[in-house]
Amino acid sequence: MTGDPKDLAVETAQGWFGVAPPNDAALEFAADLRQTVEAFEALRGRLRFEDEPVDFEAALLAYREAE
Repeated sequence: MTGDPKDLAVETAQGWFGVAPPNDAALEFAADLRQTVEAFEALRGRLRFEDEPVDFEAALLAYREAE
């Protein structure tokens, strides 16, 4: 992930909504998202769509079979 998440939150609030930067709690939340984004980025290229059940019922069946 490039850039500071806090800076991105401020820029997004200003650009999309025309408001002042979010409060401190919102900025801390944005900073905490860095770990989540990095975790998803680490999975890039490792997961394939066909590895997952194609619908909700198939997912339930796969879960039941795994137990």
